Amino acid sequence: MKLAVSGKGGVGKTTLSAILAYLFKESGAKVLAIDADPDANLAGALGFTDLSGLTPISEMTELVAERTGSKPGTYGTFFSINPKVDDLPEALAKEINGIRFMTLGGVKKGGGGCICPESVLLKSLVMNLVLARDEVVILDMEAGLEHLGRATSTGVDALIVVAEPGLRSLETARVVKKLCDDLRLKNVYVVGNKVRNQGDRDFIASHVGGLPVLGHIPYADSVVDADRLGVAVFDKSPEAVAACREIYRHLAN
Repeated sequence: MKLAVSGKGGVGKTTLSAILAYLFKESGAKVLAIDADPDANLAGALGFTDLSGLTPISEMTELVAERTGSKPGTYGTFFSINPKVDDLPEALAKEINGIRFMTLGGVKKGGGGCICPESVLLKSLVMNLVLARDEVVILDMEAGLEHLGRATSTGVDALIVVAEPGLRSLETARVVKKLCDDLRLKNVYVVGNKVRNQGDRDFIASHVGGLPVLGHIPYADSVVDADRLGVAVFDKSPEAVAACREIYRHLAN
């Protein structure tokens, strides 16, 4: 199964991504968790305590140059748009508690739709992860779905938009829905997070533009505690895990 998780910053998509990774691992599946959000937080949510060796791939200047044939620090030159990437997960992924992890990073140069060596390498890698890997792949995305392309989206089994019960978060969910429509990605769902009561559930359902709601994660201080302690949210927040287990069952079936 290949899953992409998106949403406005701070809504809890990384929490959902991390817990789902543990639940799939718990079922016996091989799991590769990918932080595809430039504001990278997935490693901490999975329980990595030493983040010093986790260099985003987009910042590996020599690797980008080697695979694309570009010259580090130069733009406007010719480079390969079909770089070799199939060996990178084995070479670069780190492991914690049986879950393998990679962080992609962001492309800081250029505007939207930037065609540069870093962007080409990342998009080629995501395409390989989604279309050619035989394990569960969970992509913790930014709201803009920067690394997904039209070809890649055909291999994603589901895209989950995480939203909290607030207008700005739900507006982002509708924007992501529009991007998914442009990519012709059909299986798009919403998960409500930081939900306190039925009123929050109703508010989310009435503001997601008809997207099906896959489940709700309750507001829980234990999620904040996990972040403060630098431990896996899966180990610290039974409330969030119980809610995500129901979401996992829907996805697995």
